Amino acid sequence: MGEDFYLVSSSFNHVPGLPVLHSRDLLHWELIGHALPRLPAPLYDRVQHGRGVWAPSIRHHTGEFRIYYCDPDLGLFLVKSKDPAGPWSPPLLVREAKGWIDPCPFWDDDGRAWLVHAWAKSRAGFNSILTLHEMSPDGIRILDEGVTVFDGHAHHPTIEGPKLYKREGWYYIFAPAGGVKPGWQTVLRSRSIQGPYEDRIVLAQGGTPVNGPHQGGWIETPAGDSWFIHFQDRGAYGRILHLQPMRWQEGWPVAGNDPDGDGTGEPVLVHPAPALPPFAAVIPASDEFSGPALGLQWQWQANSDSAWYSLSEAPGQLRLYAVQAPDTTGSLWLQPNLLAQKFPADSFTATAVMKGFSLQPGARAGLVIFGTDYACLTLGAHQEGSLLRLSICRAADSGGEERVEEEAVLPSTSVSLRVQVSSGGRCAFSYSMDDHRFIPIGGLFTAAAGKWVGAKVGLFAAGTAGGQHACGYADFDRIHFTGGEQ
Repeated sequence: MGEDFYLVSSSFNHVPGLPVLHSRDLLHWELIGHALPRLPAPLYDRVQHGRGVWAPSIRHHTGEFRIYYCDPDLGLFLVKSKDPAGPWSPPLLVREAKGWIDPCPFWDDDGRAWLVHAWAKSRAGFNSILTLHEMSPDGIRILDEGVTVFDGHAHHPTIEGPKLYKREGWYYIFAPAGGVKPGWQTVLRSRSIQGPYEDRIVLAQGGTPVNGPHQGGWIETPAGDSWFIHFQDRGAYGRILHLQPMRWQEGWPVAGNDPDGDGTGEPVLVHPAPALPPFAAVIPASDEFSGPALGLQWQWQANSDSAWYSLSEAPGQLRLYAVQAPDTTGSLWLQPNLLAQKFPADSFTATAVMKGFSLQPGARAGLVIFGTDYACLTLGAHQEGSLLRLSICRAADSGGEERVEEEAVLPSTSVSLRVQVSSGGRCAFSYSMDDHRFIPIGGLFTAAAGKWVGAKVGLFAAGTAGGQHACGYADFDRIHFTGGEQ
């Protein structure tokens, strides 16, 4: 809007959800808040991997910022705010529905409001269909049962993520197809919003290392330059953003480079920056835990409980309470109180300083690299000080067992825990008693993506299943990241 650009993304079951980012140069982004402090259903008080917020769209209309998102199990939701940094309105259930995903609203020149969305086969029994609905002009009611505006089964399987625009009398739907990792960016065009639409692939991997370049949106700068922002699935690193130059050619957009002139671009690897004012911004990773609230980079695995942590019980430190495990397997897969953040870079080092703990037997606290495979370096109670353990769980999402790789008895409860992540998600753990000399523990662990998200790095305190509800606590003085944070 004007000289400011805003971006939202899927957050699935993680809380707070719906992160809102701001930029002025399209290259550097700051995380300014979350539009969803809690997920609006009691079922999200428990971990629900891969459910929740799927592929939202943010638009500005009649002086308000509006975010529409679908929960594929519950339906279409809307949140609104005059300030993108919040506060945002409580989520309004616009339409209860099963299988709706990836909504995008559009207000036409005549004031009529529309919404286009895709379908999740896992819920609806089908996909590769884009459906258009008319909404009430205020955008809070769906007025019809919708019409199919595009069927992608023949040439664009798994078409989804539609974004609806209008330019020079043409309606355009930008929609990814072909699947998350191997897919391409399709654009549909029609003189009527209800179709029929003709289609063209405007961006594909080509001979580049950028797989699946799609699921994005068209951006126009105040000077009238066009850009296309999209993601690339990088496994443990999640879905990272790319910015492509875009131009219009005979009424069609072409994104990236088009060396053979066929209208299908491929991603650029190096390109002059947009002609926009410089903007200094960074998404934080390190945290001193010295403020009254957790940093915006942190998310829980489910709707949070104030009994999980405190920033005031030990001022200047984060106190994590050991929450009783949700099952008897010993796995962290369903542990709701993992406090984690996305990987900040291809290679980085994270060092967490635990200043002490008071944990019941069997409880533990420490540092975790979390995905469908995970590894955690933890401390627990021991009569001689503390018991340090590196534990690994593979295929946690399908019931894999957590196993202790290496352990050591330490004379203190104040220990620095470290993980060094190198390219490819290779993780090496170590610990230190003086925060200077670090001792390696265990072998290399390769991080794995979670359910629809990349791996995360974070802190936790957990008790045993069926044990005491209050299993003690651990105090973290800080967590510092190097190599991935400026």
